[in-house]
Amino acid sequence: MVLGPKILLELVKKKKLVENLSERELTNPEGAGFDLRLGEVYRISGDAFLGETHRKTADIDLVEKYTEGSKSVLTIKPGDFFLVKTIESVNMPDNLTASITPRSTTYRSGLVLRTGNVPPGYCGGLTFGLKNEGPITVEIEMGARFVHIQFSEVAGKGNMYRGQWQGGRVTATKKEKQV
Repeated sequence: MVLGPKILLELVKKKKLVENLSERELTNPEGAGFDLRLGEVYRISGDAFLGETHRKTADIDLVEKYTEGSKSVLTIKPGDFFLVKTIESVNMPDNLTASITPRSTTYRSGLVLRTGNVPPGYCGGLTFGLKNEGPITVEIEMGARFVHIQFSEVAGKGNMYRGQWQGGRVTATKKEKQV
């Protein structure tokens, strides 16, 4: 069952389910979840390795970071790929999971998000892949709402997240054994 805004706002207040929500989301959320904002943008380089027991992610360089009260715009050319992180972070209890989808204006502009599930027990920032698969250059303002998060109950309680990405880091600095 997808949780509605009334329950979500109670969980934000009592359990810090989502931290750093905008005033708009705290007072008048739309739909059955929250819109999240663009907070950090990274370009990847180097190489990566995805093995059976070990992994190494690409190197990253910070391209842009949201600063409250400051206006900055990221230009995304066709074919550009970035790792992006939201301003908001989550604190997932053992009975909830979350799904991330793009806002319709995100994909209507040619931008495609590479997202995943947010498992029970995960705490930290949210990082996704963002690629311009359209034929036009797109500008997006740092702090703009670009994704939507919906929360669902896990019947029978979920297993808690135990991976290395706890806390919201964006990349690994070396090859790591998987947990």
